[in-house]
Amino acid sequence: MYCSPDLLERGVDRTLNLFQILQGENKELVKQLSSPSPGSKDLYFSTRFPRNGFEQFKACLWKQCLSYWRSPAYNLMRIAFTTATSLLFGVLFWQQGKNINNQQDVFRIAGSMYSIIIFLGINNCSTVLPFVSTERTVLYRERFAGMYSSWAYSFAQVIVEIPYLITVATIYEVITYPMMGYQWSAYKIFWAFYSMLSALVCFNYLGMLLVSLTPNIQVASILTSSSYTMLILFSGFVIPKAQIPKWWIWLYYICPTSWAMNGMLTSQYGDVETQILAFGEKTSVAAFIQDYFGFHHDSLGSVASALFIIPVIFATLFAYFIRTLNFQRR
Repeated sequence: MYCSPDLLERGVDRTLNLFQILQGENKELVKQLSSPSPGSKDLYFSTRFPRNGFEQFKACLWKQCLSYWRSPAYNLMRIAFTTATSLLFGVLFWQQGKNINNQQDVFRIAGSMYSIIIFLGINNCSTVLPFVSTERTVLYRERFAGMYSSWAYSFAQVIVEIPYLITVATIYEVITYPMMGYQWSAYKIFWAFYSMLSALVCFNYLGMLLVSLTPNIQVASILTSSSYTMLILFSGFVIPKAQIPKWWIWLYYICPTSWAMNGMLTSQYGDVETQILAFGEKTSVAAFIQDYFGFHHDSLGSVASALFIIPVIFATLFAYFIRTLNFQRR
């Protein structure tokens, strides 16, 4: 079908005229809508976020639960590591908890407690770093969109870890406790569980705190490695409390590993009056632990409080620094 140039030119002109008319009408409509109606007020929202703080927290917790459930590489790995480590320590120290005859036996038991706290703690702290670092990137985007506040995200991140840490502590308790030959007392079983759970919570929250303080996971890993040195040296086992210089003793008191060691060892043997031979002298197990390690059975109440307060401090600092520090590239 043939179309003459004149006819084509007239069609183009009509189309351009139609576009110009529509453009003018749109400009006029935009001008009208941009001018407020008489007596109207500016759009105003009483709050920054569409939901209150508790609703934001529930939404974040639901999201975190789904995220953790769908991250088997993170959660199954630490559960498998805990199972393997608990079996290994149970085999290496089979029924050693019943054989306390001299100071070397006490050192062996204390060393097993110290080692498993460090092994499981460092594993949990190291594995949480990349996960929290990734979640922080998501936080930046969703906080900017006005979906929820940093506080709601932070406390949801803190709470969602607890069921998995309880699972890890339970695995240790079920496997290692009977294999080590510890006493079957509800009081002692509870203390072993509580001390291990508190130590794991401290290590996890410490990792989360260090991520919130650093711009990327590489720097966080370096800072975490330095923290491990302090947690090992001032745990009360490598250097007993009485041998720590007075100007460094404050590190002993802020180290969660020292309180976890205190709780595990003192609750298990701090009330045992069985006589042993320690450095050529007869003494009771409880007296030796008190004299050498500085662990007093009467101070378990303070130990329980410290094992609760330290994770709360770590979690609060994590929430504060996640809210305050912003490492996004501009």
